[in-house]
Amino acid sequence: MAEESVDGRTVRATRKRQHRRQAILEGALKVFGEKGYHGAHISDIIDEVGIARGTFYLYFESKNAIFLELLDGLLAELRRHIVGVSTEEGAPPVVAQLAGTVREVLRTMVQNRMLSTIIIREAVGLDAEVDARLRAFYAELLHYIRDAVAEGQRLSLIRELDTEVAAMCILGTIKQFVEQLVMMDVQEVDVDRMALSVLDFNLRGLLRRDAES
Repeated sequence: MAEESVDGRTVRATRKRQHRRQAILEGALKVFGEKGYHGAHISDIIDEVGIARGTFYLYFESKNAIFLELLDGLLAELRRHIVGVSTEEGAPPVVAQLAGTVREVLRTMVQNRMLSTIIIREAVGLDAEVDARLRAFYAELLHYIRDAVAEGQRLSLIRELDTEVAAMCILGTIKQFVEQLVMMDVQEVDVDRMALSVLDFNLRGLLRRDAES
């Protein structure tokens, strides 16, 4: 019985620490959203969460450490949705797969609007480590897009073009679109419609087919 009691206390203590850590993360995100990354201070965070400074340092060593954990969580969620295109028998059409990827990326950014807005609003020189992680993520996304374009060419779905330049143009479109999307002062966003429109624009451009001749 004594051992069970100790185990129970250990579980409760672990849950309490997890709850406190999550509360600090959520409080910090709110402060970052109100004051911006550079304008936020640890004192603002501990006031928001209602903890002592010493308690804060039990969980995080700096403001930067909190923001990096928030950012890593967002990037991990985005990476989870960026999957390769399958051409195996029975797989959905390639365009449908690409639309699904774009939709989930947009949905993730909208669901994390506050953090996304901070990253976009203070994207230049936010922090050296933050910048490095964002560059690494965009490099991965560029590689994914380039591979998708090349696969589309192999399947004769996409015309011959410079895949590197095309991938950079598509990535630029998505980055700018996401920036406008998360900055929109609206509560409800039709992510499905927007994802299809983004994909349609990048696959077909602006000209009518009968205007190309």
